[in-house]
Amino acid sequence: MSRFLLVVPPLTGHVAPLRAVAAELVGRGHDVAWCGPEPTTSELTRAGRVYAAGDALEFAVERRPEGLRGFAALKYLWEQYLVPLADAMVPGVEKAVEAFRPDVVLADQQAFAGALVASRRSLPWVTSASTSTELGDPLGAMPKIAAWVDGLQEGLRARHRVSCGDLRFSPELILAFTTVSLTGPIADVGAVRFVGPALAPAPPVGFSWDRLDGRPLVIATLGTANAALGRRFLSECVDALAGMPDVQGLVVDPTGELLSDEVLVVKRIPQAEVVRKAAAVLCHGGHNTVSETLASGLPLVIAPIRDDQSMLAQQVETAGAGLRLRFDRAKAPDIRRTVTEVLTDPAYAAAAARVRASFAAAGGVVAAADHLESLPR
Repeated sequence: MSRFLLVVPPLTGHVAPLRAVAAELVGRGHDVAWCGPEPTTSELTRAGRVYAAGDALEFAVERRPEGLRGFAALKYLWEQYLVPLADAMVPGVEKAVEAFRPDVVLADQQAFAGALVASRRSLPWVTSASTSTELGDPLGAMPKIAAWVDGLQEGLRARHRVSCGDLRFSPELILAFTTVSLTGPIADVGAVRFVGPALAPAPPVGFSWDRLDGRPLVIATLGTANAALGRRFLSECVDALAGMPDVQGLVVDPTGELLSDEVLVVKRIPQAEVVRKAAAVLCHGGHNTVSETLASGLPLVIAPIRDDQSMLAQQVETAGAGLRLRFDRAKAPDIRRTVTEVLTDPAYAAAAARVRASFAAAGGVVAAADHLESLPR
């Protein structure tokens, strides 16, 4: 038996794949504990043993200013979120390591505190890459920005008396919850192991299945963190799908403000289950939603908002499994035309099926646990 400490940020999409991996490790007889900002870490992991590391309210994504794009969004992410989060989490991670005595620290790629503490204590540490954004070296063509990021990391290492490499990449093992069928070739694979999505069961959500009428189902969702920001776009989705009598539209509106007689509008859905009954998904490009959709072999229409979503949208387009829209400009006719194209051109479904096959072959949580068990102790 080994002891694994999972260090995570208070972000749903980053916790979800590790929740599935944790369940697999526990099923194999290993001891697993979590560490992250509270109370969100306990809420997201639904685990019995969680060590607090920072205040989740201070790092709630809802506090991020709306409308950040391009370098402004990247600057905010690093200066106002990732670096302060690492500084805030380090004392809690230190206490967790002292109390739990892990054999391995498994740290999310945006929870630098795990890498910092593990390096300082000479513990093996593994990177959980819940999204493929960093794997392709997106800043390689922007040396000044890359140098700026390196400088921020150097400041972190100096403050916490650590001499190690890039905090985003373990030199021993990087679990990438995707495949090259989606990302495209990665120049420097190194310690990266592509295991495909690790899709954990979601909390039970009530849903009236009898409201599905048998027509091809198109789901429009922007996730849980974009409720206010997404109202205009979701309203356009309602209008677009209302004008498509041959499909049934299902729009997920967390605010509960949108109304329609022609389109099914709900506040929440059991997403994985509903996606399996759909014909296509329209979303913002969150990694979990993209993975769930492609794991079902369905084409996508993606309207990226921020962060890694634009890169994921580009990966989906390049793979041939969907199309992208401008989140801030798309109107109902644009949405209707794009959804119609991915539904009627069989090439999109065929490409999605190829990605689905690659996901299945990669092994998912079983492969992830195998790699973790093979680490030298």
